[in-house]
Amino acid sequence: MEKAILHVLEGREKQITADETVLQPLPHKDFRFANPFIVLHHGAPHSIKAGGQVRIHPHPHRGFAPVTFQLRGEGYHKDSMGHNNIVRAGDVQWMFAGKGLLHSEGPSQDFLNTGGTFEFIQLWINVPQANKWDEPFYQSAKKGDMPAILKQEGVNLRLASGIYEGAAGPMKSYTPVISIIGEMEEGKEVQLYATPGYWTLLYIAHGSIIINNKKQVAGHNLVIFEKENESIALKATSDTQLLFLSAEPIDEPVAAKDNYVMNTPGEIQQAVEDYANGLFGTLES
Repeated sequence: MEKAILHVLEGREKQITADETVLQPLPHKDFRFANPFIVLHHGAPHSIKAGGQVRIHPHPHRGFAPVTFQLRGEGYHKDSMGHNNIVRAGDVQWMFAGKGLLHSEGPSQDFLNTGGTFEFIQLWINVPQANKWDEPFYQSAKKGDMPAILKQEGVNLRLASGIYEGAAGPMKSYTPVISIIGEMEEGKEVQLYATPGYWTLLYIAHGSIIINNKKQVAGHNLVIFEKENESIALKATSDTQLLFLSAEPIDEPVAAKDNYVMNTPGEIQQAVEDYANGLFGTLES
């Protein structure tokens, strides 16, 4: 049975730093969370001049996993646990903040030196309460490390996490999370399946898609599906880039504020105090 659409949420501009604006379809005034999916930010393509100084300087996280899909350009990652990495177009990185750390990100120094077009999608993926105080970790995968699924000419969909069509994505998570990133040429069709009872989302980064032969959705929109049923038919009506997400729900309270995702307001306040008291470590810009 095909999955019905509950919401189509347009990405709205949101200022996240003095210099950085993203499109944010989640959370939205019409729909807050699809726990474990808490936030979706699309850093839409923008040109960076050679010699630019764009940076998101060290900031704290606790209680969730910021996950970045690099669409264009080259980004860097540094954190107070000693991880230091570069991700390029098509790569994915999955940082679990756990009990708390400092994190710095943005275009790599080499990319800033040469300039070019920079674009990414970042998700905030929640974890169960029992794991929020676990040790932080970092993982990443190159574009070529992600198994191709639903293979056909003009369709390039890659599995970043979870199990799909018997393939396993390289990124690991505490709860089952299927994430598929990729491209479909105009006129191509695929049939996707999601586990009944899971939250299932589809973000159109570019292009446009007809869903279940009924609803056309343009770029910069996030589709939230009902939990019931399992099938989703997609037809690209122009060259399209998309992110498909499906995950087992986390049926727990959510308290999300600033850079923290916890279960209660008191835990958020504790995180603020712990950061102020230097408990998240140190990190140079």
